[in-house]
Amino acid sequence: MRRLLLILALPVLLAACGAEPVWAPDEQVTRAIHSTGEAPSITLYTVVRVKSDNGEHSGLMINNSHRVIFDPAGTWKSRYAPERNDVHFGITDQLRDFYIDYHARETYYVVEQTLYVTPEQAEAAMRAAQSYGAVPKAFCGNSVSDILRDVPGFEDIPRSFLPGKIMRAFGKKPGVTERIIRDDDSDSNREVLLRQFATPPT
Repeated sequence: MRRLLLILALPVLLAACGAEPVWAPDEQVTRAIHSTGEAPSITLYTVVRVKSDNGEHSGLMINNSHRVIFDPAGTWKSRYAPERNDVHFGITDQLRDFYIDYHARETYYVVEQTLYVTPEQAEAAMRAAQSYGAVPKAFCGNSVSDILRDVPGFEDIPRSFLPGKIMRAFGKKPGVTERIIRDDDSDSNREVLLRQFATPPT
């Protein structure tokens, strides 16, 4: 019955919150590409509501020959991280920290779970994220779980709309490291975004 209700609701969700395709020019993406020199890894970000401890948003950071953030249906933007359909390129340590700071505030905290993987696994995740397309609102968890399940060794991640469920499954992977980021910034994160937009990259 639950599944039937979800299927019936999908057209309404899609109509109300259509995906918005974005495609940065080649020269912007090429100029922004950032290589960390670190081992390949996949990091799952889950934005959790403080009052309920429910996961509200999912995102992925993928590091291989370069580092990107896949922020499906997200609202974080940076002029230094050109976007192609929810994939943000050129993720330096500073831009990663900006992404976290934008989401962590008085009403939400961020759970960061990182797993070092093989170059082949990181490349599979990178390909899946870049080919996924723009994600409609409320489909962040669904898209993240789809992408993870395309990665060899992650097929057991449940396909789910629920960020918390994905977070718990990812956390069971051997070798995962986790940290929780809390912040007492105001719930209005527009000011944070404007501050970040004005800050030149380092």
